[in-house]
Amino acid sequence: MQTNPLLQKLTFLHEIDRLKSVIRQSPLLDRSRKENSAEHSWHLAMYALLLQDYATVPVDANRVIKMLLLHDIVEVDVGDTPLHSSASPEDQYHAEIQAAARLFGLLPEPESSELLALWKEFEEAQTEDAKFAKALDRVQPLLVNVITGGGTWNDNGVSLELVLQRYGPTIQRGSPILWQLCEQLVQKHFGPNQ
Repeated sequence: MQTNPLLQKLTFLHEIDRLKSVIRQSPLLDRSRKENSAEHSWHLAMYALLLQDYATVPVDANRVIKMLLLHDIVEVDVGDTPLHSSASPEDQYHAEIQAAARLFGLLPEPESSELLALWKEFEEAQTEDAKFAKALDRVQPLLVNVITGGGTWNDNGVSLELVLQRYGPTIQRGSPILWQLCEQLVQKHFGPNQ
């Protein structure tokens, strides 16, 4: 293990470069290819920067942005698990905890503990900042699916009821106004026959 803080930070930054190679199911809006997890995290940080005023209560946008930049780093070790997969949430959580410990453990203190704590706060979604971050993590792929004409929903046979169940509560908890808009878009996407 490195003991030079600068080298530890550079090692971590080198390691998380692998996030650019983790391909998600979601396509880019132009449908030219699927997005990677690093692009997803960057895009969510931009959502936080621009949509922070729509949180249920005032949030610390800098903390939300940090959470969103960190939330998928564990995918370097465990890959992306789509929302509509049949993976065991317990198994996924245990694998992600191990990945978080390894990856954030590459950093010197206090960064190691601080970033791991932010990652855990996002996962637990109990603070207002984390609730809003989680909401945005659902809003972005929902909008991608609507804009791309169904995207991964079509690929996975996802119904209106499933979208309302899997996206609604998380978005509503962090931003009722964003959920109101998203719900309208989802209802329009699925049409009156659903």
